[in-house]
Amino acid sequence: MTIKVGESIPAMKLMVSTPDGPKEVSTEELFKGKKVVLFAVPGAFTPTCSAKHLPGFVQHADAILAKGADSIICMAVNDPFVMGAWAKDQGVGSKITMLADGSAALTKAMGLELDLVARGLGVRSQRFALIADDGKVTYLAVEPPGGFDVSRAESVMEHL
Repeated sequence: MTIKVGESIPAMKLMVSTPDGPKEVSTEELFKGKKVVLFAVPGAFTPTCSAKHLPGFVQHADAILAKGADSIICMAVNDPFVMGAWAKDQGVGSKITMLADGSAALTKAMGLELDLVARGLGVRSQRFALIADDGKVTYLAVEPPGGFDVSRAESVMEHL
């Protein structure tokens, strides 16, 4: 069942990519007492994710933070080393936290997984964006398969 507006981000530990390597972090650390923009992509280094989705959030990061977000998180069902390499490739710097949901634990707990096993890609995340305030979802936009509209940085900014 897909997470809904008003529900809390599930509690669990994941890995983030940092300049010093992977670091374990809890969803509580990421979301408690903060307004957070979380967007998820099917995979690092994939075409739309690398050409449009992540670059849009990098480009608009300052504007998103100026509109009241405390942080921006990019999540993918990839390991923290891949997320770190992708961040470096995309010039993310410290603007966006790169959250590695390597086993799709958080993705599945939120009901936002995408089964791409038949295409050789395993279980991934649907393309989506959400805004959470103190761990509670206040906005959720999930793209239809192949879509790239409602989860774009520009669309999310309209809801901050």
